[in-house]
Amino acid sequence: MVFSSNVFLLLFLPLFLSVYYLTPNKRRIRNYVILAGSYFFYGWWRIDFLGLFAAVTVFNYLVGAAIGNAGVGQPLARRWMKLGVIVNLGVLGYFKYANFGVASFNELMTGLGFEPFVMASVLLPIGISFYIFESISYIVDVYRGDAEATKHPVDFATFVSLFPHLIAGPIFRYKDLADQFEQRDHSARLFGLGATRFMQGFVKKVIVADTVAPLADYCFSLTNPSTADAWLGAIAYTVQLYFDFSGYSDMAIGLGLMIGFRFMENFNAPYISQSITEFWRRWHISLSSWLRDYLYIPLGGNRNGNAATHRNVIITFFLGGVWHGANWTFLAWGAMQGFMIFIERVLGISGAPKTFRATRWLITFVLVIISWTVFRAASIGEAWRMYQPMFLLKNVGGLSDPMLTMISGLQIAMLVFAALFVLAEGVIAYGPKRPPLSERTKALLVVGLLLPLFAMSIMKLSAQGYSAFLYFQF
Repeated sequence: MVFSSNVFLLLFLPLFLSVYYLTPNKRRIRNYVILAGSYFFYGWWRIDFLGLFAAVTVFNYLVGAAIGNAGVGQPLARRWMKLGVIVNLGVLGYFKYANFGVASFNELMTGLGFEPFVMASVLLPIGISFYIFESISYIVDVYRGDAEATKHPVDFATFVSLFPHLIAGPIFRYKDLADQFEQRDHSARLFGLGATRFMQGFVKKVIVADTVAPLADYCFSLTNPSTADAWLGAIAYTVQLYFDFSGYSDMAIGLGLMIGFRFMENFNAPYISQSITEFWRRWHISLSSWLRDYLYIPLGGNRNGNAATHRNVIITFFLGGVWHGANWTFLAWGAMQGFMIFIERVLGISGAPKTFRATRWLITFVLVIISWTVFRAASIGEAWRMYQPMFLLKNVGGLSDPMLTMISGLQIAMLVFAALFVLAEGVIAYGPKRPPLSERTKALLVVGLLLPLFAMSIMKLSAQGYSAFLYFQF
């Protein structure tokens, strides 16, 4: 089940919220409702993977308890922590990378004249990267003493399965939500804020991202794209990915508010960044901070001189690419991110600029578009097919005839809207400070603009039937 479906909007969500608010708000009883609803939400996709999901949850709860009983930083606790991390990464590695590993091995073997190894294809459980990373953060935090091992298994199970963020993040840490499992605020105002945020994300996803998605798909499928085709496709995907993923995060945060949870922000106007370093402080913030705290810092961070720091940056982003998927394109993309940040560190480029410099923004945005191209491509060969006209000026000229027949006025309008949206984010960040909107103005915007757009989104979704999120594949 996904947020952008009529089943979720018209059946699951109203039913869940009704049961949730009819349940007495005492002694964590509502956590049971969330747990049951989240397992139903996940099982709607494939009920057979609920067993794996539950097993991972139970295993990490028990490991966290064992670490807590052994004592913070003690040798036995360290052994339990290592076991937990190894098992979690083993589960993730098998389901996410087994097919890729076997395919790569067979390609090598057949090239050497040997028979390929036969193994049944492994189905990737949806959301596994997110709930595995959250489980790892829990047991590591307990070992470090940053969080107490919970004595409430339902709280932990609810944390892992919490449906608003279960499938595509943000990546949470138990220590940040532990108090909210004990006590949460519920009010009409908070519910209204959540509903508004959910509608904003829904509009971003269905109206903007889904409209430009066919344009990006078509450009990347061309066997001989022109320079204009390739750049248009790369820009369309850059827009699609941002509005799709940030739209999901908006919906997750909104749903959390509707049931009393306050989640961290996952995006902060990333396309106004003036360096790749700044971009990663604004894009997928929960993943960036997770990689920093559980990979970059344990590797040594910036504590052992420039050479070690540069190495740790490159390793961190390379493994971040590996996390995204089992494909050489993700490895190349991760290496590209690490290398660009390495160059910025060598040049002394700030990751937190205080003023806006158009040249640096333009260079950064072009680099982002270039990196998203290999991220989107199905193979290195497909990425090269796009890069050739983009940089080697192959097939210079306007849009090809097939592309001209594909483009619609609505798609161009959405690309223009996306540009204006990013411009507005830049003005808010760097323009003159203005007083916040009054509550009356906000209400008028919701009623006069957001609600009609949300209604249009539902009608569009009903016409197309279903709309998957890009980050579901990770």
